[in-house]
Amino acid sequence: MYSRTNHFWRIIATGIGFCAFGLGGLILRCIVFPIIGLFIRDREKKKYASRNAIRIAFKMFIWLIYTLGVMRYKVTGGERLHRKGLLIVSNHPSLIDTIFLMILTKDTNCIVKSSLTKNPFILGPVNAACYIKNSDTVDLISDSIHALQSGENLIIFPEGTRTPEDGIVRFKRGAANIAIRGQRNITPIFIHCKPRMLGKDKKWWQIPSLQSEYLIEIKEDIDVSSFIENSKNDVLAVRALTKHLQHYFDKGNEENAFT
Repeated sequence: MYSRTNHFWRIIATGIGFCAFGLGGLILRCIVFPIIGLFIRDREKKKYASRNAIRIAFKMFIWLIYTLGVMRYKVTGGERLHRKGLLIVSNHPSLIDTIFLMILTKDTNCIVKSSLTKNPFILGPVNAACYIKNSDTVDLISDSIHALQSGENLIIFPEGTRTPEDGIVRFKRGAANIAIRGQRNITPIFIHCKPRMLGKDKKWWQIPSLQSEYLIEIKEDIDVSSFIENSKNDVLAVRALTKHLQHYFDKGNEENAFT
């Protein structure tokens, strides 16, 4: 009886969380960002202030769903994110992965789907924070490299979408392209979620009967210099690095810390 009641409560709590998320997006767009624009004219300072506001809002969202008992979470290796210009590469099992990573880093940029700019709850933050849109591959790579060189931390999910239910990651070459052409080491992050919630092809109310626990592991950097030195050109280096990342994350998922 308690288990069913608890499950029902977590469905309600999840709904409360996402209502708060949507409301927060509108408040940011209609109130917070206009106030920031009123007092800060410099474009870079405005972007930084907007990202800080988003980070605070995300912290409040995670605090809310944690307090309501929707999930628990633990972070290991978080001190590795106390740097600038990080190319952060992560698997993507859940809808809220981006939120977790953005509250763990400062001055964070990310690559967003162009289709998200049609969402009224997300449009404001995407534009105010100057996040990189994936509409043009050439601009995406150059914009990403420029962001890293400027000291911004860049979050990339190489799968391009959430990890399917089978847990098998299928990496595209975007992250490796940025790492090789920008000559940037990769900071890998494993996000484990047991039992899975808010996964691919799941509605927000389709949560597991047991409370989910997130484990976010920030690993040691992956040095990309050997891939550049041992390849005849960037194309081959990108291909080799993508294959390495695929194997690295496959192995990491097999060694899931929950097991």
